[in-house]
Amino acid sequence: MNDVEWTGTWVARRLGVELVGDESLTGLLGLALRRNPRRAHLLVSNVLGKHVPQSPAVVYGYGYELGRRVRALLGEERAREAVILGYAETATGLGHCVADGVGVAPCLHSTRRAVPGVAPAGGFEESHSHATSHLLLPEDPALLSGSGPLVLVDDEFSTGNTVLNTIRDLHARHPRDHYVVVALVDMRSAADLGRLEEFARDIGARVDLVAAASGTVRLPEGVLEKGQALVAEHETHGTAIPGGDTGTAIPGGTTGTAAVRRIDLGWPAGVPDGGRHGFTPGDRTRLDAALPEMAARVAGALPDGARRVLVLGFEELMYAPLRLAQELERLADAEVRFSTTTRSPVLAVDDPGYAIRSRLVFPAHDDPADGPGERYAYNVAGAGFDAVVAVVDSAADTPELHGPGGLTARLAGHTPSVLLAVVPSYVPAAARTPAAIPAHAPGHPPAYTHGHTTARLPAPVPERSSMLPEPLRGPAFSSYAPDEVGWLLQDLSDVRLEAPTEEREEAIQSGGAHYAESLPVEYQPSDRYQELFHAALATSAARIATAVGAVTELVLADRARTRPAPARPVLVSLARAGTPVGVLMRRWARHRHGLDLPHYAVSIVRGRGIDANALRWLAAHHDPADVVFVDGWTGKGAITRELADAVERFEAAEGITGFDPEIAVLADPGGCVRTYGTREDFLIPSACLNSTVSGLISRTVLRSDLVGEHDFHGAKFYRELAGSDLSGAFLDAVSARFQEVTDTVDVQVKELLTADRAPTWEGWAAVERISEEYGIHDVNLVKPGVGETTRVLLRRVPWKILARTGAGADLDHVRLLAEQRGVPVEEVGDLPYSCVGLIHPRYTRGATGADGTAVTTR
Repeated sequence: MNDVEWTGTWVARRLGVELVGDESLTGLLGLALRRNPRRAHLLVSNVLGKHVPQSPAVVYGYGYELGRRVRALLGEERAREAVILGYAETATGLGHCVADGVGVAPCLHSTRRAVPGVAPAGGFEESHSHATSHLLLPEDPALLSGSGPLVLVDDEFSTGNTVLNTIRDLHARHPRDHYVVVALVDMRSAADLGRLEEFARDIGARVDLVAAASGTVRLPEGVLEKGQALVAEHETHGTAIPGGDTGTAIPGGTTGTAAVRRIDLGWPAGVPDGGRHGFTPGDRTRLDAALPEMAARVAGALPDGARRVLVLGFEELMYAPLRLAQELERLADAEVRFSTTTRSPVLAVDDPGYAIRSRLVFPAHDDPADGPGERYAYNVAGAGFDAVVAVVDSAADTPELHGPGGLTARLAGHTPSVLLAVVPSYVPAAARTPAAIPAHAPGHPPAYTHGHTTARLPAPVPERSSMLPEPLRGPAFSSYAPDEVGWLLQDLSDVRLEAPTEEREEAIQSGGAHYAESLPVEYQPSDRYQELFHAALATSAARIATAVGAVTELVLADRARTRPAPARPVLVSLARAGTPVGVLMRRWARHRHGLDLPHYAVSIVRGRGIDANALRWLAAHHDPADVVFVDGWTGKGAITRELADAVERFEAAEGITGFDPEIAVLADPGGCVRTYGTREDFLIPSACLNSTVSGLISRTVLRSDLVGEHDFHGAKFYRELAGSDLSGAFLDAVSARFQEVTDTVDVQVKELLTADRAPTWEGWAAVERISEEYGIHDVNLVKPGVGETTRVLLRRVPWKILARTGAGADLDHVRLLAEQRGVPVEEVGDLPYSCVGLIHPRYTRGATGADGTAVTTR
């Protein structure tokens, strides 16, 4: 980019950021900005081949030399037993290069692309990343189950969280005695330096670190806020290289005039395109043999007089295009550079002292599991390339790649010649069905296991939506599997938010605080209460499975009538009560119809609405018309009304339309919605507990000092409660009954589809009546239904419980909790719900005794 000025100068001067350490650091790294609630600055590698075009010999050389150092560390014998694991997306190519340096080790890299027919062998989280969930999909499970050294390769080793998450997940399944961490730069802070060693002692294994350079980033106080302000300013007023996108994302943008020419590489049969499913030393030998001929085909297709050529890889596909570029650099009479496209949204500023000078924005073109969204190519516009050789795998050779505004069109606006080389996507033997085997005829985009249709892109949204982080996923956030749910939340696990129940209630009722500004202390159930939970689950699992099947079938039937195929619902559960239901609906759709429905969890807060940033993220990645909001049950319908009002305000403010505020629920005893599994008020065991049946996630938090204008609402992950976690047990118990209730579901759905499902709001009328009869005069203190009553007993200061005369075992846990807290239970004959919980209407801390139990009002 610039041979004199350091490409971190622009950020360093404005934020006061310092890069301290080895002399080589400023040559290896530049700085840029991104919108991120944890870290505004981004370390941009000059030798990785991701954001900054670089000589392929330099890129390959750094990884290869690290591999030689690993080989020397392990010794010949142990090196033969090692497995190299690179991280998606940035370090997939680096991992391969390290494996080449080790020389005798197979390579695997994590992936964010689920492959039908290939079961994940593990997964982990990259908590600081914009896109966190990693899958491990080895064709040979022995790659991860062996006992030899595991070498984990990433471009940057900062906090160590990613490595610890990985080792924790894999070591629990297949313990090893030696792990080696490899990174281009070791940038741990002083506080993080001892974590790896401490972790190694805890698991009883050796952990070594190999890095090309080391140092740290010194951050002045307030740097995050300053960085966010800079991003906001330059998103609107950034300087641009003509024709390149900088601060404002323009999906589509310039449509180029250069013709796009395909090149038949002659890829060697049977050689994988990369390490998504494993790449052996034998695969490397066959690739090495084929490279000269493939590079010669590319060189022969370059335009006459081309002096500067970019080989542009595709997201996780880094190694194959890097090796091709390396061989082209040797053959061609031209300056060859290598970089790849990426999911990562970074601010571009056209300044010699800034690492990201320009960016091209285009739609995703490989049918990603998380839906459509923006992708980026950095430092291509304005770089003076005479030709760009785009290398993609066949799964990404889709209409979206070639359409107006697609990658090839965007490239054609910035170079006289665009060449396209397609590498066959490797499909493991276990997944090779006729529908899964791609055809690779030139000019005909191949079919792939996901299937491809021309997708309708969502309406343009403000740039800040694409700067929001990707959803949090288990196991780093929640105990749910990564594919079960993505949480559109920020992790506040390290913040103390809990307050005694009595203090919270007094503050809430006095108007001194909102209920979402703090968390109740997590209820720890007694042995007797746990027994009630398990008994209730055994009794009601089939009933819940029936309701899950019914509400899911209603959603799918309604979608089939109103949306053209192949549109599929995007489940968006209201955290946290709706999340187990969303997971179960997703499981039913897969069980009954073979559908893998996207599922996210978002925060909604009574009186403050739904998380607008979560809606922006959803609109950027999915068609809003495909979104179906999901909750556990209805009480009086307050959240139903809250959501409708919030969506109306959001659409008016943002100009983004299409969200349907209708909520799909398991049980609708309040008569508040038209999409439900049942209108009976019965015990849903997930209402009996708090986080320990909801993936160990807290209630959501909305507090101005923790949640900024462009942040997701927050929540905590109670990792320390893992020993009491029943989330999986609840889901599995219900899912196990799917097959036996299928016929019942079919009958029930047929009846529901012909019934009048219009909301009656019967529950709201009952709550208003109870509020007046009992002298409360505040409907917010009346919580109807089994689920809401349970919440009152677990999280608020209860006054009394109203139970319908004759209500049976569904209320056993309610009676036990009431007994433990000294709350009277009053039987009522004409109650439309099984029970109603009344919060103490005139609460001060004097309204409870010294032991925290209730004191009757006078």
